Parts: sequence; structure tokens; C-alpha cells
Amino acid sequence: MSTPWPPAAESGSEKTWEESTPTPPAPPAPQGPATHSAPASDSSYRSYEATPDGLTPQHPHNEGALFHTRQPDTSRETRETIPAATELGPTGRKTREVPDPQPLAKHGPAKIIAMCNQKGGVGKTTSTINLGASLAAYGRRVLLVDLDPQGALSAGLGVAHHELDLTVYNLLVEPKISADDVLMRTRVENLDLLPSNIDLSAAEIQLVTEVGREQTLGRVLHPVLDRYDYVLIDCQPSLGLLTVNALTCADEVLIPMECEYFSLRGLALLNDTVEKVRDRLNPRLKLAGIVVTMFDARTLHSREVMTRVVEVFGDVVYDTVITRTVRFPETSVAGEPITTWAPKSSGAQAYRSLAREVIYRSGP
Repeated sequence: MSTPWPPAAESGSEKTWEESTPTPPAPPAPQGPATHSAPASDSSYRSYEATPDGLTPQHPHNEGALFHTRQPDTSRETRETIPAATELGPTGRKTREVPDPQPLAKHGPAKIIAMCNQKGGVGKTTSTINLGASLAAYGRRVLLVDLDPQGALSAGLGVAHHELDLTVYNLLVEPKISADDVLMRTRVENLDLLPSNIDLSAAEIQLVTEVGREQTLGRVLHPVLDRYDYVLIDCQPSLGLLTVNALTCADEVLIPMECEYFSLRGLALLNDTVEKVRDRLNPRLKLAGIVVTMFDARTLHSREVMTRVVEVFGDVVYDTVITRTVRFPETSVAGEPITTWAPKSSGAQAYRSLAREVIYRSGP
């Protein structure tokens, strides 16, 4: 016997034939170029907290302690207490507001700042030139002292230092030469220079037998201090007699530090030298601050080094951070500061910000 079509609903069943019929599968999506949607990325900056393991007074130079990191605590309590990344600057702290410097009624006596780091290639000379030019732009009279036999500071300001007859070398070893005999005007208003060249490399040998050899630079700079508001000394990348001379006559030491592991290691040795000079030769010497240079926020390494420096030195680290830019090599070729070569660039803005911090911290 044939079955009726459609089949009759069973007694007591609430389903109709239309409801019981299976729904046909949806037609396949039209074929096209394969696309892969990227997972939503967390735009917040995830920092790595550096642990201070091993960094004790008994072991101040433990290399492992300088760069040992761990994964952050992602507990609910920790997430609620950490401020959002958009509120923080490159140092991982909230950027403090610094007022614009006020004009000065009179100039001098100068505050002497030694730009010092025994590691080479960290941006000492670049920072000396551009910080000096930025201070001058704010109405301060600035004297730059080239205390590096390589003469990079002089070359960076467009001076043909190899052709000079009188340099810092003559000023240090010849009693009859005064600072006015060596002094040069630069193309930047309010910015003067005491140039140097390779002759300065012989000064350390000749000063060894001198009485009070550590105070030689201070003696020759003293007659001109009343004319300036700041004297910036570009030290050579070593902790020899010339650098000790700079630290002995300085009021403050400013440390440019490349955001790189080997620069981080050298800070402990430099800090020991500063303490020894303070104890034995210059009680007024203090650490003005550490400015991080060549920072690249795209790399985890730079961020880890930055975290460690801020953790160890705290507020001594300037809020201003100098990032990498192709403009700096161009200014070296041009022989002028970035503040005049590319005044609207990020590098020029950073050094103007650093100048405001220096003035704010050290006084008018």
C-alpha cells in the first residue's frame, strides 16, 4: 500500500511538515582573492619590569642586575593601578610641564656643565652643539669648550680645526695664552667656541708633571665666566686627565646615554669617577641628569634599557628623549645645529625641550 504524500502528522505531534523538513545548506560564498583578517592588536604599551636582583651596595656592578627582566604582572589589581600608555612619555612616566624660560636682566656668572660619558658614539658632541644652540635661542649666552682631541665639536660648527694655530691645547699648556686669544664666534647668536684639534692629545702628557694639573682648565676658564650663563664642555670618550679637568671645574655633569646595553653598563663606572672627583677635588659637583639619546620606541631592546635606567636613576633621567633621525648626520655635514638647519624637525624640538628642562633644573 502506498504511503500518502506528504505524510500525515502523527497524533499529538505539534510539528507540521514544513517545520520538520530540513533547511537546505546556504550557498557557498563567491570565490575571490583570499583575505586574512589580522587579529586586533593591543595598542597599549606593554613594558617589562626590570628586577633589581643583585644590584646591592656590595655588588654595584653586577652585569646581570643591569639587564635582568621578567614578564609583567597582569593581575586585575596591577592593571587597574598602571596608568594608560597614552598618558605616559617615552620614559614611561608622565611628562612634567616645564615653563618657558624668562629673559635675563643680566648675564653671568656661568654655570659649567660637563657633557661626559666614557663610551664613544652616544651623542655627546651632538648634544653639546644642539643643547648649546637651544640655550642660546632662549637668550642665554653660551660658551662651548671642545675638550676632545678629535675636534668633532669644532667640526660640527663648521670650523676648519686642522688649520687653527691656537686651540684649547695652547690654552692649557702655554701660560701666556688667554681664553680671549682662542675664543671664536659661531654663526649662532650668543654661542661662542673654544676650538680643539689633534694637538690636544699631547696635553695629557705635558700636564702630568704640573702642580695642580686637575685644576688647569678651571684656571683658564675663570676670567671669562662672568660673560656667559652656561659653559658646556664636550669631554673625550675616556676618563683620563682631560675629563678629570672638566669634572673638577664643573658645577654639574650631564650624561648623554645611548639607549643601548653597553652604554647602560658604563654608567656605573662613570658614576664612581664622579663620586671620586666630588670627594677629592670638587665638592660642589653634582649630577645634573641623564639624557637618553638614539631612542627607538619600535624596538623592545630600547624600551627595556629605558625601563632599567629610569628604575635605577629615577627623576635624574630627563623627561626629554632624543630619538633617532636622519637629520643629525645632515647637520654635521652642514656645520650647524639642527635648531637652525631643520628648526621644525623632531630633533630640534627635542633639544629645545631639553634646554627648557636644563634651565628649569639648574636655575636661570
